[in-house]
Amino acid sequence: MHSSCKDKTSVLKENLLIVSQREIAPRIFEMKLSGEMVMDMAPGQFLHLRVPDPSKLLRRPISICQIDKVNKVATIVYRVERAGTAILSQLKAGDRVDTMGPQGNGFDLSVVSAGQKALLIGGGIGVPPLVETAKQLAAKGVEVISVLGFANKDAVILEEALSAYGKVYVTTDDGSYGTKGYVSTVVDELTKEYSFDAIYSCGAPGMLKYVDQKFENHPHAYLSMESRMACGMGACYACVVHLKNAQDAANQRVCEDGPVFETGKIIL
Repeated sequence: MHSSCKDKTSVLKENLLIVSQREIAPRIFEMKLSGEMVMDMAPGQFLHLRVPDPSKLLRRPISICQIDKVNKVATIVYRVERAGTAILSQLKAGDRVDTMGPQGNGFDLSVVSAGQKALLIGGGIGVPPLVETAKQLAAKGVEVISVLGFANKDAVILEEALSAYGKVYVTTDDGSYGTKGYVSTVVDELTKEYSFDAIYSCGAPGMLKYVDQKFENHPHAYLSMESRMACGMGACYACVVHLKNAQDAANQRVCEDGPVFETGKIIL
């Protein structure tokens, strides 16, 4: 990654204050957190939250959705998957959550400038990190177009937030909202009409595989991996990805070397 990415030594640990929490779609929660750590956050990074239950030993990695450095408030959006995230979803305003972060390499926004075009591609719970990305790109004068894919109408999140920064296209697998089909349906059409100076994506493996293949030779195309992590610090190697064209079995860790990778570099 490039020079705009965070220095690895700046991971902090802080008991962040929960400002608010609400359910924004079935099993999808938005939590706003306040603390000094917010000042170090960048788009595409994640937070590692400790579940306040002694039986849950592993922290939960959750991507950063929005960053408000003026008020020192960060927004995260996550899906309740199992018991750990279910416990997090029951926390209330005024509670504190033991947080490590900000972690990982974020999206490199230095590669685009005013007047250029960026394409943001998100699927499901991979959409949240694109909101801050869009905000900061738009602030630079970059034209932002977002393509978001969801299973159905009920699962659609953050369309309104992203539409504040540019044109948004929504696809649903069942056609209950937006365009019927996958993000590829819209992206394939858009790329016939426009050339994009940078691509930023986050979502499920199938979607990332499509983006990786379509933009394999693009100089500024990025994938943000969603991965189960254990330590989150690069020590345990539970979240390893393999590099393409490596001389030996070279590995990179999603938590420490990612979660953002350039297209054409890793085996999906």
